[in-house]
Amino acid sequence: MTPARDESSLVAADAAPEERALEAVLRPRTLAELVGQERVREQLSLVLEAARARGGVPDHVLLGGPPGLGKTTLAMIIAHEMGAPLRVTSGPAIQHAGDLASILSTLTEGEVLFIDEIHRLARPAEETLYLAMEDFRVDVVVGKGPGATAIPIDLPRFTLVGATTRAGLLPSPLRDRFGFTGYMEFYESAELERILLRSAGLLEVRTARDGIGEIAGRSRGTPRIANRLLRRVRDYAEVRADGVVTAEVARAALRVYDVDEQGLDRLDRGVLDALLTKFGGGPVGLTTLAVAVGEEPETVETVAEPFLVRIGLLARTPRGRVATPVAWRRFGLEPPRPDAAGGEPTLFEG
Repeated sequence: MTPARDESSLVAADAAPEERALEAVLRPRTLAELVGQERVREQLSLVLEAARARGGVPDHVLLGGPPGLGKTTLAMIIAHEMGAPLRVTSGPAIQHAGDLASILSTLTEGEVLFIDEIHRLARPAEETLYLAMEDFRVDVVVGKGPGATAIPIDLPRFTLVGATTRAGLLPSPLRDRFGFTGYMEFYESAELERILLRSAGLLEVRTARDGIGEIAGRSRGTPRIANRLLRRVRDYAEVRADGVVTAEVARAALRVYDVDEQGLDRLDRGVLDALLTKFGGGPVGLTTLAVAVGEEPETVETVAEPFLVRIGLLARTPRGRVATPVAWRRFGLEPPRPDAAGGEPTLFEG
């Protein structure tokens, strides 16, 4: 199921076309320009340097991690570092083996094929990809029924870069065909400040150091969110202040956009409020919780939950989602005491 678009949220996983165009401008183009992700950057640098020394193409690369951490950017960097063209597509767009075969058969030698959300590939396309990755060949079936014939087509050597936010959904045969797997980590505040300073320079935004720090602290460890917040704070500074992004201006702007000191937005607070006030802190099933906040389950699971779990406000248990004592206190509420009789808490299914 496709996540619902949340137009009111600055931290939504989706973005309007004009937002994506601006994000493209702010992307680093080389590994040297990339801030953070030191381990993945060093490992990937070795893979690319070795491929260049051999005069060949790099192994297939799988990049995992939450949205907004730079998986697409790394795919673009790989193509740039290798001096190769980049072909971009996504798992949901490839529903049939023929869709994938038509893409693969038009690749050129050394080209980088980037498949975003690769865990959402349809099974027939996935099975076609196995042969292409391993043997650089694809079988095109001509005809139907007993008279159908498979015609093998040799492919030029290419590098597949797959990106996934849910690596656990990838079948082992596909995961094992990647020569390098990197997992993107959330960014530290200091790293986000460096990213924001670079972005502010590119966007010609006048900033004070404390303003950059204020935005970085509310960016959930995610560069995409940091850059998006910077643009909204810039708008506020130009319209309601003197155009300089200071800490005071940043706080006022993000108050308007419902982003609090920890980076929680409307969706995050809605999930916590429903969990605490409607379901007594849980446990509650994902579907039931999503209905309570008027969102798709996948939106709650991929946009809100990772951050809420990371900062200790929500726990995922075998019986469902549970609010932590920290979440109760954050809302000025007392956590419920264990049942003196030893009874089990109510389970809200879904």
